[in-house]
Amino acid sequence: MAPQARLRPPSGTGSHPDTGRTGPRTVPSPRTASSPSVRHLGPNWYATVMGTAIVATAGTAVFPSGPHLVYQVVWALSVAMLAALVTARAVHWLRHADQARRHLLDPAVAPFHGCTAMAPLAVAGATTAVGPGVIGERAAVLVHGVLWVAGTALGLVAAAGIPYLMATRHRIAADGASPVWLLPVVAPMVSAATGPALVPHLPAGQARATLLLACCALFGMSLFATLLILPLVFSRLLRHGPPALPLTPTLFLVLGPLGQSTTAVHNVAEAAPGVLGHPYADAFRAFAVVYGVPVTGFALLWLAVAVAMTVRAVRAGLPFAMTWWGATFPVGTCVTGAAGLARQTGLTAFLWLAAGLYALLVAAWLTAGTRTALGLWRGDLLAPPAAKATPVGTADVASAKTTDVASVETAGATSVRTPVAGPTKTPDAASVWTTPAPPGPSPYARTEAPVTPQPSTRP
Repeated sequence: MAPQARLRPPSGTGSHPDTGRTGPRTVPSPRTASSPSVRHLGPNWYATVMGTAIVATAGTAVFPSGPHLVYQVVWALSVAMLAALVTARAVHWLRHADQARRHLLDPAVAPFHGCTAMAPLAVAGATTAVGPGVIGERAAVLVHGVLWVAGTALGLVAAAGIPYLMATRHRIAADGASPVWLLPVVAPMVSAATGPALVPHLPAGQARATLLLACCALFGMSLFATLLILPLVFSRLLRHGPPALPLTPTLFLVLGPLGQSTTAVHNVAEAAPGVLGHPYADAFRAFAVVYGVPVTGFALLWLAVAVAMTVRAVRAGLPFAMTWWGATFPVGTCVTGAAGLARQTGLTAFLWLAAGLYALLVAAWLTAGTRTALGLWRGDLLAPPAAKATPVGTADVASAKTTDVASVETAGATSVRTPVAGPTKTPDAASVWTTPAPPGPSPYARTEAPVTPQPSTRP
């Protein structure tokens, strides 16, 4: 009988069987065979543009005489990031159309297409606030107008199309409600907040009034959709406990519609005089305060909840993921909303509130930006979800039956990832933003005693 060929381990990945060593060895990462690809560049990456642009916009709102050079550099960075992402996402659709369609059919990824609309809108707002000092007022208004029209059109498609897909194509679990559901419906609110800056540059009369009232319609569209989703998110939080550790920062997304709506009503109120009649202009100014103060109060309450949940997750070992960008743009909208209240009421308390929130925004932006740049340098964030070195040894054979759900891409319209046999490992940072919590009990799951049915005493 001919001797069987012995399998040799890949070069550089572990000991040869002939050496007699029984220690664990490492299977080579698939990333070594291929470099990171735009195939795994999802729409969630537009959140980096949003979080960067809002730093410049909020800075000018809170500190108008602040370091304009810093604001301009941040704005220019957001413009460059937007151009790079639009190009990369175009390549993604051209070369990896199957993956792009899979993203639309994945209930965990599809809502992030709202970021595709909000990114150009965020850059548009920053262009008007900071751009005139760099490219001139006329060019800044032109860029703002082009980005606003494009972002608004994409936002309307996302606000209607993503809920349609969720209702007709997606399969969502009973505990599948997530703050990311707000992303597509918040896009029209960003249009409502950034559109009034274009009103003074339109011809007086019908054009100005039409745009201003269109912003009001976009405000109502997003507001009532948000009011439908927020109870689902809060109910899920109470009934099923906190989300998985990497998804904890998504709780900050709830601040987005709250702060952005407050910003929108103030921007509309400031643009209304001279465009609408006397009673309506005064009504908008009054509504900006009557609406903005209670909503800001609720935003602070939710901010406390989100911070407490995040601290709890950090103590439990919160890993870095692209979800960390969820604490940037939503907090920035609260900054601009508080700054608007300070302008309308003249109260320095709101100005101090805006300054404190801006400090939180800058800290979150620096942290997320640094970790993202480091991940891109290492090639981790654009690598395939399963492209990680997996230890293989005696101890791993015992755990080979453990289900790994964190690194499997969704193959269709389902709310969970398809489980495969393999050793358990930490979710990959590139996919954790869009990876729902794995099935089974979570580390925060609460157990309830089984209810024993009582026999009926009725005859």
